[in-house]
Amino acid sequence: MGEHLAKLRPPKRSRSARTRVGRGPGSGIGRTAGRGQKGQSSRAGKSRGIKRGFEGGQMPLHRRLPKRGFINPFRREMAVVNIRDLVRFAAGSVVDPVALKAAGLVPSLRHGVKVLGVGDLDRALTIRAHAVSETARKKVEAAGGRIEIVALTRPAPVGTGSTIAAD
Repeated sequence: MGEHLAKLRPPKRSRSARTRVGRGPGSGIGRTAGRGQKGQSSRAGKSRGIKRGFEGGQMPLHRRLPKRGFINPFRREMAVVNIRDLVRFAAGSVVDPVALKAAGLVPSLRHGVKVLGVGDLDRALTIRAHAVSETARKKVEAAGGRIEIVALTRPAPVGTGSTIAAD
């Protein structure tokens, strides 16, 4: 089998030679080497030297448009779960952030979990979450369940063996 693999070749005329530009008029791609006449596109280094958004010296669009508002780079967006999604848990069970993640109801526990009051609950559950809306609290307690607020913990710096309570 090894001798057959050593003899493998691509089919004839399936691979063409690399085009060598700028090698005289007889090559067909001499003189300007297919880059046209003058300008930035004809210069060396053009392919990697232009920054994203650069418009040839004209004031770029992102600088021409007015800026409004403020985006907080430190914002924390909690993962939300509605009451209607908790009917998949058995009556009397404890629903905590880890259980919600395992059930696929929240994508991440990084910024915490908040329970919202959309929908109805027909069973008593013990819900542990980082935040709960008033509507959700009323619906859970009306169904005979209870709410426990847990502190949001974030990972400690590398090298320490504990977690830090979030602000």
